[in-house]
Amino acid sequence: MSEIRDAAMSSKAWPFEEARRVLKRYEKTPPEKGYVLFETGYGPSGLPHIGTFGEVLRTTMIRRAFEVISDIPTRLICFSDDLDGMRKVPGNVPNQEMLHEHLQKPLTSVPDPFGTHDSFGHHNNAMLRRFLDTFGFDYEFISATEFYRSGRFDEVLLRAVERYDDLMAVMLKSLREERRQTYSIFLPLHPETGRVLYVPMKEVNAKDGTITFDDEEGREWTLPVTGGNVKLQWKPDFGARWAALGVDFEMYGKDHSTNTPIYDRICQILGWKAPEHFTYELFLDDTGQKISKSSGNGISIDEWLSYASTESLSYFMYQKPKTAKRLYFDVIPKAVDEYHQQLRAYPDQDIKAQLNNPVYHIHNGDVPESRMVVPFSMLLNLASVAGAEDKETLWGFIRRYAPEASPETHADLDAAAGFAVRYYNDFVKPGKTYRAPTDPEREALEDLRDRLKAWDGAADAEELQGLVFACGRERFDPMRDWFKALYEVLLGASQGPRFGGFIALYGVDETVRLIDDALAGKLA
Repeated sequence: MSEIRDAAMSSKAWPFEEARRVLKRYEKTPPEKGYVLFETGYGPSGLPHIGTFGEVLRTTMIRRAFEVISDIPTRLICFSDDLDGMRKVPGNVPNQEMLHEHLQKPLTSVPDPFGTHDSFGHHNNAMLRRFLDTFGFDYEFISATEFYRSGRFDEVLLRAVERYDDLMAVMLKSLREERRQTYSIFLPLHPETGRVLYVPMKEVNAKDGTITFDDEEGREWTLPVTGGNVKLQWKPDFGARWAALGVDFEMYGKDHSTNTPIYDRICQILGWKAPEHFTYELFLDDTGQKISKSSGNGISIDEWLSYASTESLSYFMYQKPKTAKRLYFDVIPKAVDEYHQQLRAYPDQDIKAQLNNPVYHIHNGDVPESRMVVPFSMLLNLASVAGAEDKETLWGFIRRYAPEASPETHADLDAAAGFAVRYYNDFVKPGKTYRAPTDPEREALEDLRDRLKAWDGAADAEELQGLVFACGRERFDPMRDWFKALYEVLLGASQGPRFGGFIALYGVDETVRLIDDALAGKLA
């Protein structure tokens, strides 16, 4: 264990780098609360999405890295801001008209349009928790409604009344002139309508812990800031939550980064050292536009998991979190194959390299063996030429190529075969475009066909790759033009696998027939 800890203290893997920053907070004295607290936040105005998954996953990786380098206990809290007022009705839920009647009410006071939970907020919280539980995350859930109403936030709220002027000074600097006239860090919940009110304060009474304001009809009210009668605006709430819970680490997207000084200062005014934070870059669609829940661009968690494993998604999330990433369907096969490449590399690596390997962080050090004897990209090409409608079709080829493999002994390969068929039919098949070969390409293909007809050795991928190479060496410069021709003429794609490996998997005789079909014009 000491060897791993020593290596982790100098590892350049970003979870260890972040973990060391958190540890530095307590290099002189341990935390008074007895643990280090990691937090992630969730706005339950909609269903959890791929960004929520990424945030909890990455925070968990840092938490686990911290546990390698320190014996201080840790906790992870997922905080739902469900006391927030519903500012607009989401377009993807039923009973729209009913929801419009409850605009500006806290999400936990809005009836559930699905009719399954106590409120819309409770429904979305349940979705979040089921979502997190599906991936096996170790976390504690806190509802803002419960946090405010139970009194757990009261001490910090009373401190906010006492330090109201200091907090307002921080916020007013960041606002335009017209907003300053009516802004307050406090949002009262109307005692009659229950709506969250955005109104100026007439008085903030530190002695009594109350606020006084006029509602929209001009009636004056005085409410205690405690007990869930009042909530904080979202920026002050961010920093106040850190202070109330004693948060040591929280990550968020680049769109929050300009607010970081505000969050930090609010937290400090309310009596807690600002936590360490990590700003990650946003996800983009295939055109480079920011992914948005409302516009539906990009790819959802459910969509990814329809075509590949959870681990492949975790691998994608691990890679370069400070670099904007395009998140669309074409990245899935690459992520699957790279994940398995890293699994295969792991056993032969030294400790330093293992701690830098993404699979260490995906599996918290308990790294499984890869049984993917056929790459996912190869399975896609096999599904293509075989016109596979089910994974059993692929297993017919796989068993011949790797007789020792079976669905029972190679579960990851079996799952990948099913994913490959689905991915091929949904994405590859609609876009397949074959072309006829040029004269030089026809000559090379005839040469390849004739050599394969004469082939009497084992279907060895490397030897077959050498044969393919020999057919193109004298005819093509650069050689990639030859392989590009093979993909476009025989597979209807612009890129593909190592062709020797493909022949070994698909079969020598089957490849001969495929070439004959292409030369006869049956494919294009």
